[in-house]
Amino acid sequence: MQRMKKETRGLLLGVLGVAVFAVTLPMTRLATGSTQDPQLSAWFITFARAALAGCLSLAFLGVTRSPRPLPAQRKPLFLAMLGNAVGFPLCLGLALRHVSSGHAAVFTALLPLATAALAAAVLHQRARLGFWVCAGLGAVLVMAFSLLRAAQQAQGFSLEWADLLLLGAILFAALGYVYGAQVTPQLGAERVICWVCVMALPFSVPGALLNWPTTPIHTASWLALCYVGVFSMWAGFFAWYRGLALGGALRVSQVQLLQPFFSILAAVPLLGEALDPVTLGFALAVVAVVFLGKRFASNPAVAAPPTAAATYGDDNLQHIKPNELS
Repeated sequence: MQRMKKETRGLLLGVLGVAVFAVTLPMTRLATGSTQDPQLSAWFITFARAALAGCLSLAFLGVTRSPRPLPAQRKPLFLAMLGNAVGFPLCLGLALRHVSSGHAAVFTALLPLATAALAAAVLHQRARLGFWVCAGLGAVLVMAFSLLRAAQQAQGFSLEWADLLLLGAILFAALGYVYGAQVTPQLGAERVICWVCVMALPFSVPGALLNWPTTPIHTASWLALCYVGVFSMWAGFFAWYRGLALGGALRVSQVQLLQPFFSILAAVPLLGEALDPVTLGFALAVVAVVFLGKRFASNPAVAAPPTAAATYGDDNLQHIKPNELS
């Protein structure tokens, strides 16, 4: 009975974490504004959200008296910082000035597969042929969606610049997840996120000051910035990783497939975006492909390395069975 309660808590925390990350898209769109009504620049959002999360991380590390990372752990942490604190938010912010958050949600559905591909190269994990077929099919679906949208807007059959930025955001996020996962078993999940944000402070604080807006900014855009700094960059990882630890990575990681739908639904009240049947259809198709790709992975960890190895700290590793890592 107690085991069932623990798994239920883990699933609920996992859903909470995914919901927090999903709202990042409409919140970033709200913070950047549009080409007709620009607000905060993508550069400022990137540095400011990392600086805010870094200050919170300093407090957390101080209260918990966390030891400093060892020299061998600093390179993976730096690459995780490059991916999660700089590359992903910058590419996302630049793209969302030109496309809707619903459009971006279709691309973010590819994140689990992109992470798996990078994990195979960096962590030397293997998957069956069916997994890579699903990965290729997912990429084809996203390309088809992008080309269809360009044709509808009379721009011809070519990738938009914003779509290339979205693909870059996915690759940067996967980079951060995989290299963060490398050091999590030694540092613990919460400490990895905190050290990533602290390592970014020498860049994020000056960058935020240098890119401070000089024109009036809507209050809603400032509030959106606070959200992506406090929740998307920091607190959301606490709920997500803890949920995986309590409920088991194999079960809880599946709720990540809900993220594109959460993003599209959140954009309706926050941004007034309409529910586009075409976008929803492609999102559903991509999520289905991602789900099939996970099932074809011969090693469960291949499908979700950032949510498996990156879940457990020192205190939890000795209680985990090998088949629970996924």
